[in-house]
Amino acid sequence: MEILSGNSCDPLQLSSLALAFVGDTVYDLLVRETLVSDANRPVNALHRLAVDKVKASAQAQAIKDILPLLTEEEASVFKRARNTRTHHLPKNSNPADYHYATGLEALFGYLYLKGEIQRVREIFRLINGR
Repeated sequence: MEILSGNSCDPLQLSSLALAFVGDTVYDLLVRETLVSDANRPVNALHRLAVDKVKASAQAQAIKDILPLLTEEEASVFKRARNTRTHHLPKNSNPADYHYATGLEALFGYLYLKGEIQRVREIFRLINGR
């Protein structure tokens, strides 16, 4: 499958934080799309629900739940990103959760840039129990 921009790159040549940069948006879009398709709600309610799902603690729990279901390659991408030294921590974030969340976002970025959209959807469904 092709990514939205039509551009191509080798995601293995990108830094873990660059993968997480893309994956953050991919994951956020999937969350927003799910919330909007579930019910027509006021935007402020959608925003609160989205924040609950994309915050570091929720993402950390999500990756811990699905880690045994990842391929070796996917687990490797996650672990490389989780172990990356970050120079910024959100003020209300637990450092361990933040590193796990970065790993999850990198995984989504990696799969998206690789064009593995079906796998992105599958992992997202696993996280959301659908």
